[in-house]
Amino acid sequence: MGTNQNKKIMSDFGIQHALKELGLQDVNHGTSTGSHHFSNGELIASYSPVDGKLIGKVKASTKEDYEQVMSTATAAFKTFRDMPAPQRGEIVRQFGNKLRELKEPLGKLVSYEMGKSLQEGYGEVQEMIDICDFAVGLSRQLNGQTIPSERPGHVMREQWHPIGVVGIISAFNFPVAVWAWNTALAWVCGDVCVWKGSEKAPLCAVACQNIYRYKNSIGICYWIYTNGKNCWGYCCPTFWKIFIRIGR
Repeated sequence: MGTNQNKKIMSDFGIQHALKELGLQDVNHGTSTGSHHFSNGELIASYSPVDGKLIGKVKASTKEDYEQVMSTATAAFKTFRDMPAPQRGEIVRQFGNKLRELKEPLGKLVSYEMGKSLQEGYGEVQEMIDICDFAVGLSRQLNGQTIPSERPGHVMREQWHPIGVVGIISAFNFPVAVWAWNTALAWVCGDVCVWKGSEKAPLCAVACQNIYRYKNSIGICYWIYTNGKNCWGYCCPTFWKIFIRIGR
C-alpha cells in the first residue's frame, strides 16, 4: 500500500480531528490533580501500532510530582467523603454524559493508540458509559442493615464508610475501561482515585482527564504517567488503605 493511500486512509479515519476534540496537544502533561495539569519528567513519545506514526508526546511524572498528587488527593478525600452519595453520583452522571458526547473520538484514539479494532475501541468507551450509569444508581442504594440487638430498645445499624485514596494501575490492552470500572464505583462511595495508566497508551489517559475537566473542577480525579519501575518505586510505599492492581 502506497504512502499516499495510507495518508488518505488516516485522513478518512479522522484521528487528527479526534485528537483536537479530546483536547490533546503535541506535548501533554503526564500529571494531573483533575483541575491542574503539570509534569517535570522526561518527554516520552507515543506511536501508533497501526501505522507507526507519532501521535503525541507526554511529559512523565517525577517522584516530586507524585508526592504532590498524593498530598492533594489525601486532602481532597477529607472533603469529598462528606458529600452526600447522590451528589457524588451526579458527578459521575455528568462524566458519563460527556463520554457519550465524545464516544466517537475517544473510541478512535483507543483503537489508534492501542491497536484494537475500531468497533472494539467504541465498545470500550461504551463500557465506561455503562459503569457510570450503574454507579449513578448505586449512589442512591448504599444501604445498610438494621439488626436487632439483645439490649432492650436498641438496634444495630450497618453503615458504609469511604475508604480513602484508591490507587489504580491499568494495562495497555484496556487503556480506559478498566480505569472507569474502578473509578466510577470509588467516586460514588466517596473515595478519590489516583490512576497510573499504561505507558504504552498515555494519550488515552490524558484524554480521560480532559473529559473529566469539561464538566467538573472537584479534585477527585488524579493521574500520573511513568514507567513500571518508577511506578513501583513511587506508589508502593505511599498508596494506602487499598491498592487495585490490574495487569502489568
